[in-house]
Amino acid sequence: MELFKSTESEVRVYSRAFPVIFNRAKNAHLYTEGGKEYLDFLAGAGSLNYGHNNDVLKKALLEYIEADGVSQGLDLFTTAKHDFIESYKKHILEPRGLNYKMQFTGPTGTNSVEAAMKLARKVKGRTGIISFTNGFHGVTTGAVAATGNKHHRGGVGMPLGNVDFLFYDGYLGEDVDTLAIMDKVLSDGSSGFETPAAVIVEAVQGEGGLNAARAEWLQGLQKLCEKHDMLLILDDIQAGNGRTGEFFSFEFSGIKPDIVTVSKSLSGYGLPMALVLFKPELDIWESGEHNGTFRGNSMAFVTARAAIETYWKDDAFANEVKAKARVLGEALQAICDKYPGEFHVKGRGLMRGIEAKNAELTAPVTRRAFEKGLIIETSGPNDEVIKCLMPLTTSEDDLRKGAKLLAESVDEIMQEGMSEAS
Repeated sequence: MELFKSTESEVRVYSRAFPVIFNRAKNAHLYTEGGKEYLDFLAGAGSLNYGHNNDVLKKALLEYIEADGVSQGLDLFTTAKHDFIESYKKHILEPRGLNYKMQFTGPTGTNSVEAAMKLARKVKGRTGIISFTNGFHGVTTGAVAATGNKHHRGGVGMPLGNVDFLFYDGYLGEDVDTLAIMDKVLSDGSSGFETPAAVIVEAVQGEGGLNAARAEWLQGLQKLCEKHDMLLILDDIQAGNGRTGEFFSFEFSGIKPDIVTVSKSLSGYGLPMALVLFKPELDIWESGEHNGTFRGNSMAFVTARAAIETYWKDDAFANEVKAKARVLGEALQAICDKYPGEFHVKGRGLMRGIEAKNAELTAPVTRRAFEKGLIIETSGPNDEVIKCLMPLTTSEDDLRKGAKLLAESVDEIMQEGMSEAS
């Protein structure tokens, strides 16, 4: 432990909240060197939708390695890439009526966002992007300009420009039409808003506090983009790959974004992989205009294909996720019902949590949960939301166990607070 603290940069995050050394993991469980078991409601920040060391994915990967498959392919044509593309088109894109080109970027979500914004600017010949309050799109310089969080923006050390922020669905209250405001400023030649190249949005804001956009809001946003000649970029990095109960988080709304960014659980195994999907007519890239050494991570192609062909050939897995989401939602609502006005449920699918009226409660609750054997984190501008991001393959028993540990932690912290107040 001391080696990490003395040698690793202070920029580290999760090891501060969970100061133990892990050496083994399986599905929804992590184990320390000392043998203690933890239930994992963090899942690699949403990069392990199919759990730790998924047996099917592991088998496919080991077979590929054993056969001396190409591990690093740049953007060469490889069998692994071919088979992934074929499977993704057949089982993901075509059944949803989505006709997209694929661009493999550097292996992180933020790189796919950089590529998406760069492409939008190139297509439209404009520099501006509209992002939304509480949006999170990465921390590289271009992506963090579209990220609302003051802490992350402050880490850049230079002015951030060419991105304007408008109001996400519900940001100004349920009775305020934020799209009407957006339309007004874009239509008014004296508003100070230049017509941007694109709008970037999350259907569910993960780091921003589990704010979930309504279907009609997303539909209205797409119409506004068409009206004002802007491209719609849908950031599906954390909310995608089945997290909300559908493969893409925007499916329920019926929209078809111009550009979609995908990463995190795309590989299915925690292997770095990122992808930009865009309508064919937008493919005006010249060779090498956006590239990256590790855009050809063939091992990630192998596990990604295995995940698709195991879980997304039909609706069975999606229906399982939706059923588990109902179990989780009921458990979280029970916590909120016990403390009226103090907590409320947020999010959608298995991307859900509870928001505390008093943000100072959430850190003690997550610390207490960790003591009890549950790894769970916070999100939101003031860390006011306790966020459940467990693997989608978590058993219903483990799901209920985790919710019970969270409820116990909330009870204990609330009771201790009341005792101190008296």
